[in-house]
Amino acid sequence: MTTDAPDDSFHVFDTTLRDGAQREGINLTVSDKLTIARHLDEFGVGFIEGGWPGANPRDTEFFERARAEIDFKHAQLVAFGATRRAGARAEDDPQVRALLDSGAPVVTLVAKSHDRHVELALRTTLEENLAMVRDTVACLRERGRRVFVDCEHFFDGYHANAEYAKQVVRTAYEAGADVVVLCDTNGGMLPAQVHAVVRTVLADTGARLGIHAQDDTGCAIANTLAAVDAGATHVQCTANGYGERVGNANLFPVVAALQLKYGKQVIPAGSLPEMTRISHAIAEVVNLTPSTHEPYVGVSAFAHKAGLHASAIKIDPDLYQHIDPDQVGNSMRMLVSDMAGRASVELKGKELGYDLTGDRELVGRIVEKVKEQELKGYTYEAADASFELLLRDEVQGGGAPRYYRLESWRAIIEDRPDGTHANEATVRLWAKGERVVATGEGNGPVNALDRALRVALERIFPELARLSLVDYKVRILPGTHGTESTTRVLISTSDGTTEWSTVGVADNVIAASWQALDDAYTYGLLRAGVQPSE
Repeated sequence: MTTDAPDDSFHVFDTTLRDGAQREGINLTVSDKLTIARHLDEFGVGFIEGGWPGANPRDTEFFERARAEIDFKHAQLVAFGATRRAGARAEDDPQVRALLDSGAPVVTLVAKSHDRHVELALRTTLEENLAMVRDTVACLRERGRRVFVDCEHFFDGYHANAEYAKQVVRTAYEAGADVVVLCDTNGGMLPAQVHAVVRTVLADTGARLGIHAQDDTGCAIANTLAAVDAGATHVQCTANGYGERVGNANLFPVVAALQLKYGKQVIPAGSLPEMTRISHAIAEVVNLTPSTHEPYVGVSAFAHKAGLHASAIKIDPDLYQHIDPDQVGNSMRMLVSDMAGRASVELKGKELGYDLTGDRELVGRIVEKVKEQELKGYTYEAADASFELLLRDEVQGGGAPRYYRLESWRAIIEDRPDGTHANEATVRLWAKGERVVATGEGNGPVNALDRALRVALERIFPELARLSLVDYKVRILPGTHGTESTTRVLISTSDGTTEWSTVGVADNVIAASWQALDDAYTYGLLRAGVQPSE
């Protein structure tokens, strides 16, 4: 039962659990589907299509458990199915019965609207197909269900036989369908084509129309908004654009555009700032890394790198941002790189808690240091923690925090006659006036070095026990002489609540890894509030 949803004049319909789940690499359990449904309801979509009850045991179980376990605050649960079989009675069709048995208050029926699909796929007549639509809609309506009809392959069918495609729309609407959805099933349409067809069909049929757009031309979001411009009042989307082939219209940019650009209140007040969090939460459930460059919700959606941008943003962030990122629960980020100017460094410093305004000499020194380091292969836009340590060092005149003083390290790889390898590392350092020598073994020389450093320091700095390495990337940068090359290592580290990234560059992977590890643990101790000892 909905309690705080916008009125029924415009529908946001999510099909992540049905169409989105058809994406290659996604395999949702019933528990996964229940979790995603809760996130979507929290976001405030009006309808959640849960799957095809009766088609597989998992979807049938989902509807059973959703009824018992989820108290929907905003959304109505939708069951998906097909029109009755040719030559059968709707009330006798097992899959129609499964739709009713699901208990879902809303049913979406997929119907053929392309004449060739009717004749070749259904192997029936055009008239029988219309009867199948009419009978099934009427059967469900008589039993108290709200019905939406998805006209599969509508746009292709319209171009092949416009009058028949429109007749399917009329038949569904006259039989009692609340909305008839025009589906770009193959994803081949462009916005101008969608707009023209929707406008014509609306005028010729009088039906309430919706849009379901696949993204095969990269236009699913644009096609969805073009349909709205032409009069559609029901949009079908998936979280993060998941779906078959290249995906569907992405729920989050569509909702943001409707709310922020069109001024339509399509989700409950206060829900939009939750968008970034919910997008990332759903990505975690499906076990796909959130796209960093996703509109509105990506971590790079409001990231600024060029010095020209930073200079303008320092005056007014709106000069290079189309919205305030807070509106969608995101935040602005300044990236520092060899493209950085003074404004970039000042803004990044402010983000990190340092007011560099007015100290032109210091800012100039930091800019030059960044450019000098990036010329060697460092990259600070991907390693904020290393940049903060560099910044602290310059601000404090070489007095950045030092928790230990390195004497030496070494890593040994031993090949054995049986084909196995042994990896051992030794670290010698001074911490809190104590000389420490520690050895570690690992499944590679870098892992052994990491373990040796932990053995050396965890007794003195127990805060390090909370740290864990969560990602490790190596890139070989082209050398300038013959086969010479430079190795860049990026390490991501977490203390259980926050992640940070550090960078190391050297002529071999172990030395580069040491630099990144050194920065990672130094920054971790700094975050933990540990006082430097060296």
